[in-house]
Amino acid sequence: MKEELTVKAIENGTVIDHIQADKLYKILSIIGIENFDTPVFFGNNLPSKKYGTKAIIKIADRYPSDDDANKIALIDPKAVINIIKDFKVVDKRKVELPEKIEKFVKCFNPKCITNHEKVATKFTVVKKDGKIGLKCRYCEKITWEDNIEII
Repeated sequence: MKEELTVKAIENGTVIDHIQADKLYKILSIIGIENFDTPVFFGNNLPSKKYGTKAIIKIADRYPSDDDANKIALIDPKAVINIIKDFKVVDKRKVELPEKIEKFVKCFNPKCITNHEKVATKFTVVKKDGKIGLKCRYCEKITWEDNIEII
């Protein structure tokens, strides 16, 4: 049986692979693809030996910042980022949650100072019962993964 690529290969850029199928659109939103001026390919509900189904994003001629990788890790800590040069993977790494997150997540607590004044948010990453949360440095409330809002 002949194998075919489901999604076109890219010459240079980034491939975000092993995304949980239900996380694809949130990741597309947080990385801001609407502002990209290079080709972006994505597929959802693709077969995966490891997970059953998965999603994939291919972004030509762009490479993720550390903030992008951290945002992706918040949404799907199982995702893998591949850097492509001349059609070859030159770097492959699983996204990793940092110990601290700053500036790009909104505090869930409506009374938090960060929601009323121009104060950059700062969180410590916490894990409990398999869930990811962000503990605010200012109000100490925890924003759990279901309520994380990227700003």
